[in-house]
Amino acid sequence: MSRHVAIVTDSTAYLPPPAMERHGITAVPLTVVLGDQALEEGTEISARSLATALQKRRSVTTSRPSPETFARAYREAAAAGATGIVSLHLSSELSGTHDAAVLAAKDAPVPVRVVDTGMIAMALGFCALAAAEVAEAGGSLDEAVAAAEKRAADTAAYFYVDTLDYLRRGGRIGAAQALLGSALAVKPLLQLVDGRIDMLERVRTASRAIARLEEIAAERAGTAPVDIAVHHLAAPERAAALADRLRNRVPGLADLHVSEVGAVIGAHTGPGLLGVVVSPR
Repeated sequence: MSRHVAIVTDSTAYLPPPAMERHGITAVPLTVVLGDQALEEGTEISARSLATALQKRRSVTTSRPSPETFARAYREAAAAGATGIVSLHLSSELSGTHDAAVLAAKDAPVPVRVVDTGMIAMALGFCALAAAEVAEAGGSLDEAVAAAEKRAADTAAYFYVDTLDYLRRGGRIGAAQALLGSALAVKPLLQLVDGRIDMLERVRTASRAIARLEEIAAERAGTAPVDIAVHHLAAPERAAALADRLRNRVPGLADLHVSEVGAVIGAHTGPGLLGVVVSPR
């Protein structure tokens, strides 16, 4: 990472490894606690193992990286030649990751700008890519931050989950909303609003919910140049089919990423998750 401005994010960005390598982006891992085992996301627990554990109703929680983990990433970036670092992270409404990065930044050997993107998954990943592109072009620390913040402001993230139970257990959605969804036997569509997960619509069947997810994403994408990511957990066929339909419906589509979310997001959504991130260029 020898660029003037280095880019650090966290493992919930779910960036494709080739993109991370090409742009020199570092991802600091969050931790999944499975029973009495603390496992690093991305290296010590897979999404599939997590889905199996959830289906068996094993105890699963998540935790932020330690400030020292961030401090080590910042020291390594500086040692590799960076004179400034942009550190971009998932919404502070959903995790203490941003706070840990802020603590570490205070003692970093070079200036570090920590950004709460208010995003998760590739909604965060697209912000990191935007900052990296500016850094590669010789942009300043402030310019890289501005690019990431603009990308975050323009990006939308929508999610379908089979049940709100996992989000309720993790405290990521209100108990009243979760109970209402269960009582009405509906399938929830969710969105990110101000860094929080909010109800978007309640739909009667899974097939109709996925169709609405597609409609909403296509409407948001419009006709201008746009990047899209389709995420899933233990639902690869549904994700691939949705991606194919969006490819045909979105005339301004630039890049389309299809990937399974990691264990941290999966722990709070449960198997069956289907998500779409729409990020105008």
